[in-house]
Amino acid sequence: MKRVDQKLASRVLRVDVIEQGGQARPGCTACEIGTDLDFSTARLESYCLVKWEPVVFDALVVAAAVEFCDRIQRRLAHHWGRSFELLVPVHEPDRWNALSVSSTLKGALDFLTGDCWQISFVARNAPASPPQQFSFEVPGDAQAIIAFSEGLDSRAVAGLMHREYGEGLIRVRLGTKQFEPPITPSAKKQPFTSIPYDVRAATGEFVESSARSRGFKFATMSGIAAYLVKAEKIIVTESGQGAIGPVLVPVGQGYEDYRSYPLFTDRMAKYLHALLGFGVQFDFPRLWSTKGETLAAFVSECADGNTWSQTRSCWQQTRHSSVGGKLRQCGICAACMLRRLSVHAAGLTEPPETYIWEDLASPTFEEGAGSASEHITQSKFEYAIAGALHLDHLASVQKSPLDKIAIDLAVSGLSRSQGMTEDATRSSMNRLLNQHESEWMNFLDALGPDSFVAAWVGRV
Repeated sequence: MKRVDQKLASRVLRVDVIEQGGQARPGCTACEIGTDLDFSTARLESYCLVKWEPVVFDALVVAAAVEFCDRIQRRLAHHWGRSFELLVPVHEPDRWNALSVSSTLKGALDFLTGDCWQISFVARNAPASPPQQFSFEVPGDAQAIIAFSEGLDSRAVAGLMHREYGEGLIRVRLGTKQFEPPITPSAKKQPFTSIPYDVRAATGEFVESSARSRGFKFATMSGIAAYLVKAEKIIVTESGQGAIGPVLVPVGQGYEDYRSYPLFTDRMAKYLHALLGFGVQFDFPRLWSTKGETLAAFVSECADGNTWSQTRSCWQQTRHSSVGGKLRQCGICAACMLRRLSVHAAGLTEPPETYIWEDLASPTFEEGAGSASEHITQSKFEYAIAGALHLDHLASVQKSPLDKIAIDLAVSGLSRSQGMTEDATRSSMNRLLNQHESEWMNFLDALGPDSFVAAWVGRV
């Protein structure tokens, strides 16, 4: 882990979360509940299963406020870390200011984002209005929570885990778009159908896109859901390349990306236990498998395995991803590149028109986009190069003496986190990295020596 020198982050962003109509202290940026942090009453209802618990609402406010801070303060070009002082009104300030809660909250956020967080809590001026309560379709023997999104890993791992847990597997929708699942036989509503808030910058604009706080938001939502249904396990759907790859091979001089990494979720488990008094374990069933292996298992083992093609992996916003009025995935961001690699590794295919960049075998980046020339921009070009180089670097990471320390640190930390011996962890790590290398080289071979991707990574 790179150490972030907080002395260099001399500019401290002070943010006061305020209730509607309130005022921030002098020198502090206001973040207003109801404006900057816009909570949907309808969406909140799906987090009110039995009785309204103010601590749940406060935890949501904290997650939303952290996202606000993360997105409104730009990182410096040559220095990653920033400093935040955040004041949040809550229903039970003594609970939140307790050392067991405040220290584990800070520990999780500092580790995840590479920033320095100082968060303090004051009493609300008025209690939050509780949402309407409904009867929800929740099994009495809920065993595990799993994040549900449009992503490939999410769909595949949900299918695989449903074979193990059956109706004891509860899905939590990680998105603000309302998800309406099929009506249950009892006609009861389903819980956790969307993230119940939107974060906006009502008095300015968001200028930072690294979005490391997303890991905190998603872990918080999953943790709250586990607490409400008393499920002691949270399934993390990332396969090995997505969970471990960004830690072994960070982008440029940036801080390692721990958003789906066990050492971060271990810290979140401590924070959630301190806050809610409920123990939960984050489980990574596909940690030592590639995304291609996960996809292949889903297709071969699950009745709904053919639905993988309906998923979406692209990082690009949908408004920037249409060709001829039809939505596509870009095909060249890191997430799309990993998806295409994994589909190939699983022995599957997709129609070329799935992507804006239909043909990665083309000799130039521009030709790969075909007729969609309006999508060729410098930013997409840079995204594409970064994604290809990341996957190539991960394929050769075991051969680099410079990367040996990163691998050794990861093995040491993961062995403790996963309750494995270091020898067993190293064996699993080596198998994962060898499998990724094999899949990547086969993918490049399939693209051919004239591919612009092969040229970028020097494999021609």
